[in-house]
Amino acid sequence: MINRIREIRRAKGLTLADLALACDPPTTAQTIGRLETGTRTLSTKWMDRIGVALEVDPQTLVRSEAQPRPRVIGELGLSDVAALANPREAVLPHELAQGVSEEPPLVLEVTAAVSEYRPGDLIWLRQVPLGEAASAINRDCLVPKPGGRFVFGRLIDTAPKGDGALVGVLPVQSGQKQQVIDTPPWIAVTQMLVRKL
Repeated sequence: MINRIREIRRAKGLTLADLALACDPPTTAQTIGRLETGTRTLSTKWMDRIGVALEVDPQTLVRSEAQPRPRVIGELGLSDVAALANPREAVLPHELAQGVSEEPPLVLEVTAAVSEYRPGDLIWLRQVPLGEAASAINRDCLVPKPGGRFVFGRLIDTAPKGDGALVGVLPVQSGQKQQVIDTPPWIAVTQMLVRKL
């Protein structure tokens, strides 16, 4: 089992010291760091203390190696979606942690104000096979392009082409032209927007 203390702490914008002080009774930043890295055993007592301090169910602090994990795979900016060289784990809001599907969601982090999206927004997407793309028409989607790149925007058209399909996407960035992607392996449809208040 791997603990998720660091990911959840960072998603909530807390430092090691902040989390240490939020524990009841308070502990040290060094102890929290050791629990995060696994150099100190994460007992059920520690899980309860840290869960209360992070305002999450203590069970969300651990996950199995085999359990699929949602990942932040790109950043949406003013010009395009930049793929992350090292995708990082995304943390679901506590209320939604129970509803994770078999296939882990993909997540885009917004880094600049683009269309209705604001910096800091997390766009959660659900992958669908190319054959089901027609159900995503007029919805914001992420589509992989050759070379490990992506386009994010309104899915406006799908057309069969041999064994595959041509997919038309209108990027959300202003002034961009429609992009046509030839037979992408999948399309990810927007499912949820997480915005910190």
